[in-house]
Amino acid sequence: MPRQFTDARLLMSDLLDRYEGGVESPIAYPDYDGFVDVAQMDKFVRELRNAEGRGAIRITRGRGLKSEQIKHVRLENAPLVYELLGRRPVGELMEAATGRLLEGLELPVQFDASLDALRSAWSRGREWQGFSLDDADRLRPAFVMAKAIVEQRHVGLDYRTFSRRFAGDSKALERLEGPVVRLVNGLVEVPPAARPRDALRTLGLEKFAPPMLLSGRFDFDVAELSAAAPKYFGIPPGEAERLRFRGRPDYVLTIENFASFSRHIMEADPQHAGITVYVGGYPSLATQDALKSIAAALPADIPFFHWSDIDPDGTWIFRTIESSIVRKLNPHLMTADLAEKLGKPPVDRTRLPTGAMPSAISELVAYLKRDDAKWLEQEELDPRLPPANAA
Repeated sequence: MPRQFTDARLLMSDLLDRYEGGVESPIAYPDYDGFVDVAQMDKFVRELRNAEGRGAIRITRGRGLKSEQIKHVRLENAPLVYELLGRRPVGELMEAATGRLLEGLELPVQFDASLDALRSAWSRGREWQGFSLDDADRLRPAFVMAKAIVEQRHVGLDYRTFSRRFAGDSKALERLEGPVVRLVNGLVEVPPAARPRDALRTLGLEKFAPPMLLSGRFDFDVAELSAAAPKYFGIPPGEAERLRFRGRPDYVLTIENFASFSRHIMEADPQHAGITVYVGGYPSLATQDALKSIAAALPADIPFFHWSDIDPDGTWIFRTIESSIVRKLNPHLMTADLAEKLGKPPVDRTRLPTGAMPSAISELVAYLKRDDAKWLEQEELDPRLPPANAA
């Protein structure tokens, strides 16, 4: 659909918009059916002829009976059109906006790639992460908070306290989660396909740490929970050191999905032979620390397992827990064979596994990178006990 106008200044402004967007020699057309009267059309033609006389645009006219009629208008000299319209080039506006954005803020070199992407978008009149160059002041706190995260100054702070301390507003992080996570992605370890709120949880930035759900034979401080034998109970992750284990568990199994956690403790292990932990999807930093505490409290020959979806997110969760507990972690019901047999081709193949660190899940990561790989949700599988000889 050709761009048609009844206002010469709007037409020339549109030419500049598209020129700034990367079109080398944009064209626009008169909207002859849109003129309300001859006077409006005469003004339109007069202004365009004046701009052509100054060398700013080039008018192409019709043929035959329409030889005096403007067919279309082409941008000829962008600086002259800027001058005619009293408009500043987007490059100048971009530099001014980034100047406001970064004033007094010394960013580490790790942010250069994001800044280059931002400048590239703004220099073409486009948005970066939903923010235009007119939003530089609103976007600035995202850079301040991202810098603090990369410098590890968020450690030990909750979501609202961090936001208030570094942005001066306890709700700033809530408004800027997307750009903050985009800025720190690749600079700190965050799940590649998680929602921004979940990604921040893995760094310890959450409003309230959810309880960690556990099943097994243990007591909590002076409370003899093993005598009551509940199916499971929840504790604040930060209090995992108060757990006291009764006897020797056969295994420790962490599970991503709540339905699979519930089915496992009721169907596969109703006798609580092992310890089963629900990690709540992407494990928060508090949950990671709690798992590390549990691992340190148990003998080294007790096998640890993790059960997640067979997809890139599942491998990320596995490796996060693996690095947290600092001991061998075995995949449970997470194999390429199961995916091939029961899985389905993914809808979105852009979410590929990241990294290449040595891991017990490396073979599955390699499989998921294949073009013909299938993904499998763990709810599709019936629970079963982990093997006893995996330590």
